[in-house]
This record gives sequence, C-alpha cells and structure tokens, in this order.
Amino acid sequence: MSHESISVFDMFKIGVGPSSSHTLGPWRAAQQFTASLQQKNTLQHVKSITVLLYGSLAKTGIGHGTDIAVQLGLCGDDPVTFDVNKITPKIAAIKTSQKLVLAGNHQINFNPIEDIQFLFGEALPYHPNALTFLVKLNNEDTFAETYYSIGGGFVLKEGGEADKKDDVTLPFPTNTADELLHWCRKTGMSISEIVLENENTWHTENETKEGVLKIWDTMAACIYRGCHTQGILPGGLNVKRRANALNNRLTIGNQYTDYNSWLQVIKNGGSDFKYILDWVSCFALAVNEENASFGRVVTAPTNGAAGVIPAVLQYYIAFCKGSNNEKIIQFLLTASEVGSIFKKGATISAAMGGCQAEIGVSSAMAAAALTECMGGTQRQALMAAEIAMEHHLGLTCDPIGGLVQIPCIERNTMGAIKAITASQLALQSTPDFAKVSLDGVIKTMWDTALDMNSKYKETADGGLAINIPLSLSEC
Repeated sequence: MSHESISVFDMFKIGVGPSSSHTLGPWRAAQQFTASLQQKNTLQHVKSITVLLYGSLAKTGIGHGTDIAVQLGLCGDDPVTFDVNKITPKIAAIKTSQKLVLAGNHQINFNPIEDIQFLFGEALPYHPNALTFLVKLNNEDTFAETYYSIGGGFVLKEGGEADKKDDVTLPFPTNTADELLHWCRKTGMSISEIVLENENTWHTENETKEGVLKIWDTMAACIYRGCHTQGILPGGLNVKRRANALNNRLTIGNQYTDYNSWLQVIKNGGSDFKYILDWVSCFALAVNEENASFGRVVTAPTNGAAGVIPAVLQYYIAFCKGSNNEKIIQFLLTASEVGSIFKKGATISAAMGGCQAEIGVSSAMAAAALTECMGGTQRQALMAAEIAMEHHLGLTCDPIGGLVQIPCIERNTMGAIKAITASQLALQSTPDFAKVSLDGVIKTMWDTALDMNSKYKETADGGLAINIPLSLSEC
C-alpha cells in the first residue's frame, strides 16, 4: 500500500483568514498559476485573465474573500508575509484602476467585477472547490488551467504532477491509526517522536523544532491580538467581537504590557472551573474573530477550525504547567499526525465532508496532543482523538451569508472544550475496553460525508444559512 507523506508544515500553514479552502487555497492556486506562466515564458505575453469559480467557491466565495485572495495571488503576494493591513487598500486600488500587476511585474487590464465569475450553478466533478484561469495572450491564443482547493490550504492542479513529498520514503510511513500504533509499539516511541523522525526526511531536527515554534508564535500572537481588538466583524452580519470584552472582565484590576505578562495574569487568576472554561472560550473566540477579519492565522488543520488547537494548547500552557518549548513542540507534532491520518482516510474539507471535517478533526487533533502531553500512552492519545471525533460525527457546515462567522466562531469554543473533555476521558480510561477505534470513526466520518446532503457542505444553501432572517449588506 502506498503511503502519502504529509509534513507537520503541511498540516499547519501560516496564512490569512477567513478560510483555508476558500481563501488560502485559491490564493495559493493563483500563485501556482503565475509560476506556471513564468515557467512557460508566457507571463509577459498575457493580455487578459478571467477567473472562473465553481461550486462551493462560487456559492460562498464573497463571504470567504475568494475573489480577494485570487487577486492577491495573481499579484504575487505571499499569504505568509503580506501585511494584512494592506489587503483592503490594495484590492480597492485594483478595483479603481482596473489594472493588476501579474506576479508583481506585468501589468494587465483587470476588472474584478467582470473578470472574476461566480458560477453558482456549476461544479466540477473532482472537488466542489474548483477554479479555472482562462488566459488570452497578445497574439490572441488562449489556454486554461484548473486548480482544486481540497481543504486546509492544500491545492491540486488538474493534470499536474503529484506532490514531490510523496516521492520520499519515510522511516515510519503511516496512513492509518493502526499503522501509527504499530510503529509506536515496535519502537517504544511516542507519537510526537515518530513524527519528529519522519520530519528528519525533509529538515534537520533543529529546523523542525524552530519551524514548529514559529507556528506556535503565530498562533499565540493571534490569540493575544484577538483578545485585545474590539469592533464589528466585516461582511455585513454585524457580528460584534466578544473576545476583547471577555478578556477585559477576566483580567480586570490587573496590568500587563505583552503576551508574557498577560499569560502570567491568567495563571495568577487561579484554577476555578468556570474561570478556566471562560478562558478556553476566550482563546478560541479570539483566533476565529481574527480569522473572520482577514487576520494572520494558522490552518489547524483549516482556517475555519483555526481556534481549537491554539485554545487547547494555550489552556495547557496556562493551566497545566506546559509552558516550555519542548512540550509545545510535542503538542503540535502529535496534533499534526492525527490530522494527517484524517486527511488520508477521509477529508479535512468542509465542502467535502461538512463541519465534522474541520471542527471535528481539529478537536480530535487537540485531544490527542493534550493527552500525550499530559502523560497519556499512545493508545490513550488515539482514544482521545476517537472520542472527540465520535461526538462531532454528522456536524454540518451551513455558514450564514457564506461568512466564517455564524456558527463557525462559537463552534471553535465547543471543539476546544470537547477536546479537553475527550482527553480527560481517555486519561481515565483503559483503551483495551474501547469499543470504537480511531480508524473506525474516520471511516464512519467519511461514510457520513458521502451520505450528507450537499447543501450542508459549505454552500450556505441549507441549515442556519437559510433559516436565520438576517439582512445582509454584502452577502
């Protein structure tokens, strides 16, 4: 059986909100497309480009900023480094001038209203998240390239070559939880140690650890920023940010100047159950309010579910004495491996599987990671992941107005709390008596995804999206 090779840095990608599949993926697809033009030596000969958005990308594209992401990608901007404060003025300038500088060095006429087409009634068979770039050259020749955003910021080009990561041979190749457990038993290593050994295929150990800590730094900065920003989220739903007010109530009477002093204030607040519960919710709200505002976040494994893992890891750091780099690395390595198993055995795309594929997977990842860091065995960690997903099975994706706000933001708080509960259950249980395996729940999740009505898969065509009588100004 062939094994798909997925790195921790594939599961955790630094990018821009609000959606990994509808924002980051199309952004990356546009970057890949311009790189393809450069490889063909046709970039300077491009006269015009039309972008066709299909399926879920069309139906929720405005709310997810797909059109914005495509324009920035065509301009050659990088979602990892581009200043999020410059997104609005840059998009406004393109709209006003009707000019776009392709890959940063070739200007073409581009009217976003006409040249980005939302094909609401059309879908391509391979995946609901599809986009096609139609190119006309100066000599009037035309051609097209199609890309699929398959969840978590992963992108596939139609007819393109397989990811080069699949060409490598990992010391511990893993597609399933049973295979992972086999390697753990054979070597005596923990899940995070298995992952670290596999990462040595691509990076040195120091590079991996530094990269993982950079991921956490980005997550932590996002939590802190979200806890200290107030206002109304963009998009027309007029959703008020809540993390800032909650943070202010929880820290009242205390002073701090930065993340570290803020963290100390949190730790000094005690260990009352309600206090901890409020903070976990606050951490998750903060991340996903930033995500909804085109802020810098980390796919974990997606943008829509970006708050669960940071919230649980921040909980571990603040309340479980986990504030050291080795524990943070251990947490994120373990989480990434569980996420990769879900991607291989099912999906991490809400357009394919509903919200069980995003919040459910992120909760399972966080549960396993917390369990290992709390001293649980490999089997208990996988049991925790199973418990978390088992109680997300069938969760639909029905965003109001196509925005990653309702019910998405609150769902991250629920996913975080479920992860902590699942971990506690696993730590107090004996896996020998478990009736459901992680592989069994992953298969069930995929079967459920296949059975799920398409209107509940990130289309805004069903559920809350059609039953909440809200007047939207932009959606």
